This record gives sequence, structure tokens and C-alpha cells, in this order.
Amino acid sequence: MTISGTSAPTTDFELEINGMTCASCANRIERKLNKLDGVAATVNYATEKAKISVAADKTDIDAGVLIATVESAGYGAKEPRREDPSSSAPVDGEATDPVARLRQRLLISALLSVPVVLLAMVPALQFESWQWLSLTLAAPVIVWGAAPFHRAAWTNARHGAATMDTLVSIGTLAAFGWSLYALFLGTAGEPGMTHPFSLTIERTDGLGNIYLEAAAGVTTFILAGRYFEARSKRRAGAALTALLELGAKEVAVLRDGSETRIPIDELAVGDLFVVRPGEKVATDGIVEDGSSAIDAAMLTGESVPVEVAPGDAVTGATVNAGGRIVVRATRVGADTQLAQMARLVEEAQTGKAAAQRLADRISGIFVPIVLALSAITLGFWLGAGAGAATAFTAAVAVLIIACPCALGLATPTALMVGTGRGAQLGILIKGPEVLESTRRIDTIVLDKTGTVTSGTMTLTDVIAAPGEDADEIARLAGALEYASEHPIARAIASGAEARVGTLPAAEDFANVPGLGVQGIVEGHAVLVGRVRLLEEWSQHLPGDLALAMAEAESEGRTAVAVGWDGQARGVLVVNDVIKPTSAEAIAEFQRLGLTPVLLTGDNETVARSVAAEVGIPVSADTVIAEVLPEDKVAVVRRLQEEGRVVAMVGDGVNDAPALAQADLGLSMGTGTDVAIQASDLTLVRGDLRVAADAIRLSRKTLTTIKGNLFWAFAYNVAAIPLAVAGLLNPMLAGAAMAFSSVFVVSNSLRLRRFR
Repeated sequence: MTISGTSAPTTDFELEINGMTCASCANRIERKLNKLDGVAATVNYATEKAKISVAADKTDIDAGVLIATVESAGYGAKEPRREDPSSSAPVDGEATDPVARLRQRLLISALLSVPVVLLAMVPALQFESWQWLSLTLAAPVIVWGAAPFHRAAWTNARHGAATMDTLVSIGTLAAFGWSLYALFLGTAGEPGMTHPFSLTIERTDGLGNIYLEAAAGVTTFILAGRYFEARSKRRAGAALTALLELGAKEVAVLRDGSETRIPIDELAVGDLFVVRPGEKVATDGIVEDGSSAIDAAMLTGESVPVEVAPGDAVTGATVNAGGRIVVRATRVGADTQLAQMARLVEEAQTGKAAAQRLADRISGIFVPIVLALSAITLGFWLGAGAGAATAFTAAVAVLIIACPCALGLATPTALMVGTGRGAQLGILIKGPEVLESTRRIDTIVLDKTGTVTSGTMTLTDVIAAPGEDADEIARLAGALEYASEHPIARAIASGAEARVGTLPAAEDFANVPGLGVQGIVEGHAVLVGRVRLLEEWSQHLPGDLALAMAEAESEGRTAVAVGWDGQARGVLVVNDVIKPTSAEAIAEFQRLGLTPVLLTGDNETVARSVAAEVGIPVSADTVIAEVLPEDKVAVVRRLQEEGRVVAMVGDGVNDAPALAQADLGLSMGTGTDVAIQASDLTLVRGDLRVAADAIRLSRKTLTTIKGNLFWAFAYNVAAIPLAVAGLLNPMLAGAAMAFSSVFVVSNSLRLRRFR
């Protein structure tokens, strides 16, 4: 699919890439694409997508040329399938689960490998002709279990490249090949042969040794590493799917004066449709008849529902919290705000820089060196007249000691333990690419509604006129509001009930559109609403009540006047209350060296009041208010362009694009599915303090991974000279490799003690 660029003379393409096994694959494809004249490409290993801009004058470069270029590098590519945003069909429903296939391969390989390793390492288990049972069990592991490594190594070899797959493939096949040679042409296949396990270094011709346990063990260990990596890898389309599922599936259309329910994708611009209380608005439109309160918190982050009347615009996927309204559709399908937000999420995810895996960066140098050393070792011993068997044994020992078994476990084991401990603390980490982001972040952007605040309206104060009883004001107002479905009314009713107990029944209840409610409670004619409603009944607020109301509104809170029997009696204050732990969380962010920034769709007054209360220094840089969903993405981008590394914490659909754009996205688990799917870290408990714990745990896990990688290499590199010198037989190499794996796992288990 091509999209003409609006800000630059380019044509933009997006391709789905398959066949990548590490970040170095993404780098190779990126370099190949960028060699084309007029092409600027970025390839994201995490999302398996390429984002490509082609100069407008390069009309000869189309999607077909780009796909062919990717395929020439040894990988697959295709244009992504586009779904109608109004459709309820899954984005990628036909895709098979690669993790399930990998798990099956791992389990079968492990089941076959364990007896092979035990037979080789425990001489007491070596019955007569045990070596042939080992061959029977190991062969499927080395041929079928390691098939993905062999395929990747072959693909890389055809294009003049080498990765960790190359070492795994050559090492396992060499060990397997030598074992076959020793069994069929050497002395290893003779009945009664035993395979003593010793740490003694001695030179051997290798004709009596088999290395099936090393080949099978390496395969199983690396498969385990790949499985844990694949399981934690983020699915790029999950946030998009959650967005698309947010919209209404059916709509009641007015035709010839009667209502007809039709699927949402049959709705056309200009159609009139009905939205009843509690229903979702089907699509973007203009109110033609009726008035109501629209709860847009899921889409805009506004904590207070918006009153709408004829002529006002409404947005698809928002919820009608008041009366019945009739809306004329103005935008449908891919043109709606919901669909545009879906595209924002997709673009932000695709544009995020690919995580550079530490192991793959090192392997870019390490793998070719090991291959060269193995070849040099073989040539040296052949030239020295030591014999083919001795030379080959030394060369295989080099490959096996350098096989990245511990290296393959370094990241996934630390990640597995770190994420397991995180789950106990209410933190979900979505993959190793998240960890590198936590190390570098210096700014944390906080959505207000539902993140710093509770996200629900609460009765916070009852202000009585002189001589009036505050409890009586709350009781009569709560009784009247109990009959209303408006969110502010529900806050007043529940707050009054908590304050005074059971509320009396209201009679002759009536909703006054845009002003409030009126009715009879225990013989009193009660009014609750705007000042104008009371003034229409000649109930004017005394000076102290008017002052209290103005003060509450200046602080960003919602104030409602109450009167009965011809006199104003008091003021009720409703507010989206700040979570009790938010201030403590802000202080913890600052101790971690992070600059907190409050970002909200609410007005400036509310934002500054909340920031001051939780301890965020109030300035134009740290309090950013009255922002739309698109603006939130722009704010994150602007901070990034200023050189900051940005974390974003949010919980609403409106936060999803910004969460995906940020270097680190953290979503509150009490929020929407789309926000959770778009984020890198999910905070299950909905407590902002957990965000600080998440960053600390992620940094600790990354430190553990780095330590694992260092020691994984240290064991191998220290033993490589012994293997080159012919003093390390492959059996001992396998033991050293196994010990390095045990060390890596033990080091990772220390994360279980994280507090």
C-alpha cells in the first residue's frame, strides 16, 4: 500500500518481514534497502515491519521492487493486509501461532535429549551398546529439532553472512558428524564401549569418543532460549485489534420514521441513527434531536461527561450517559476518529527504533572469529602432522566451547525470572526490548485521568449556607440525583448515601436540559444544578456560597448549587480525586532521576491544581493541558526531538498512540485493553507507585542480563585457547558449556529476591 507523503515529496510503503531471527537480520535488510537510490528505510525487528520512504521522482521503485530487494537478502516480505476499521474481523486471524510450534519442538527435543546427556555424563548408566540408543534419540533432535538453525545458517551462508545460528548449526552438525564417523568407522561403536566423564585435559585422537550429548544438549538449550524470547515478544497488531473492537457493531438507523438495526459497516454518511442511554455512539456525527451527557473518557480522557444538544458534534465509540439522542452521521469507516487513532497506534509502533540485542551485536564479531579460529586450528594440526582425527577433534572442540548455549539463555532466563517476580508485584514486562528503554529514560509523562487521579467523579465537599445543615443538603440533593443517570448525579447520590445512609424517594423528577434536575423530596421542591436553574426560581446564592462556588471552580472542581422551598441552601463540590499514592510515586520518580510531566485533556486550571497537589513543579514544560489524542503523540515526539528519552504512563484509549510512540510505555491495568496492548509495561494494580517499581525491576533485570552475557562469553573465551591447543576434548567443552549455563540460570534466579 502506498501513501503519498504530505510533509515531504516521498511515497511511503510498509512491508511485513518474515524470516528474521535476530536484530542483526533487521540491520542487514535495512542496509540492503537503503542501498537503493532515493530510498530511506527502517526495519523493526520487534514488530517485524519495514517502514520505507521513496523519493517521489523514483517512479520505478514500487512495492514489488522493495519486496524483491528484501527477498534478495534471504528474507520474505509482503504488503500488510488492510482491514476496514468498521469491520469486527480480526486483523490477522489466519496467522498460525509460531510460539506453539516452537514449544512443541522444544518439548520433544528436551524429552529425547535428557536420556542422551545422562548416558554420556554418568558412566554407571552406560549399558552394553548404549551408544546406539544415544544415536537413535539424538538424531531427531539434531536433524529435526535444530532445523530452524540449519535453515537460517544456510540462508545466511548463501548471502555471505554469519550469525549465532551459524555457530549453532556448524557446531551441532560437526559434533554429530564426528560421532557418526567414530561410531561407524572408529572404535566408538564397539559393544561394551564406555565413555568416562573426566575433567582431566588430555590429547586424544577422538576415534573412541562420541559427542551426541553436546549436539543434542546445545540444540535443546538454544530452543529453550528461542521459545522464551518468542513467548515474550510483543505482537504489533494487538493494540490495533483492541482499538477496532472498541467501536459499536450494530446501529439503530431511522428510516421512514421507524428504527431499523443494521450492521455498522452498512451505515452511510448522512444517515440518522438513534443512541439510547448506555449505548455507544456508532460513528462520528452531529446531534439532530435530544440532549444528553456523553462520556468520552475512553476516547478523550475527559473526566467529566460533556453535555450535548442539537448541533453539537459527537464521536464514535463514546458512551451516551444521559437521554435518547438522534445523530446524523458525518464520517464513517476509515474516516472516523477511532480509525484515525488506530492508524496512529500502528504508525507509532512501526516507527519505534528496533531494539539492538546485546548478544547479536557481539555475535557480529564473535561468530566470524570463532569460525576462523576453528578453521585455523584444523589447518594447524593437519600441518603439524598430528593426524586428521586429532585435528578435527580440536576444531570441533573450538566450535563446541564457543557454541552460545549460555549466551542463548542469558536474556530469556533473566527475563523469565524478572517478569515472574514482576507479576507478583503487579508488573507485566512485554519483552527484552523494554529493558534497554528503562535504562535510558530521563522523562516520565503522566496522563492525569485514571493514572494520577481515580478517573471517577466523587463528592468531595458539602458547603452549607449559614443556618443550614450540610447532611440535610446532601440527603435531599442525593435523593433527587438518585433518579438521574448522569455521572455527576451518580457521584452526588453515592456520596450522599455514604454520608447519611438510606436516601428518601423523589417524586415528580424532571431533567432540565443543560441546567440540572428538579423534583419533590419529602414535600420539599428541590433544585440541583447550575446557578442559572436556581435563579430561574428566584433562588439567588448568598455571597459566601457564590464565593465558595467560584473558588471550587477556580481549582478545576465541579460545583453544583442546591436549593429548596424558594431558597438556595448550599453547594456540592464534585471532583476526580487524586489517588492517595500518587504524590509518593512522583517523589520516587524524582529519586530515580526522572522529570515528571503531567499531560491531560482537561483544562489548564485543573491540570495545574493536580500537579501542585502531587508534587510536580508547575511550569509550561511540566504541565501540558487541553490536549487531544493526536496532540499527546506530538508532545511525546517533541520531547524526544529535544533529546529526552521518554516514558509514558496512561490508561485510556486516547493514550494508546502516545504509549506506543514513547521510548517506554506503561499502562495502568485498570485502564482499557488498547492502552495495555500498546504499552511495554502493564501495571496490574493501578497504583502509580508500581510504575517506579517497574522501572527499578526492569533496570535490575537488564543489569542481570548484561552480567549473564559477560560470564557466558568469559567461560567460552577462557576455554577457547585450550581447545585451539588441542588440550580440550569436546566432552570437556560440553561440560564447561553446561556449567556456564547453570551459572547463568543461578545468576538470573537472584531476581526473585527483588523488593
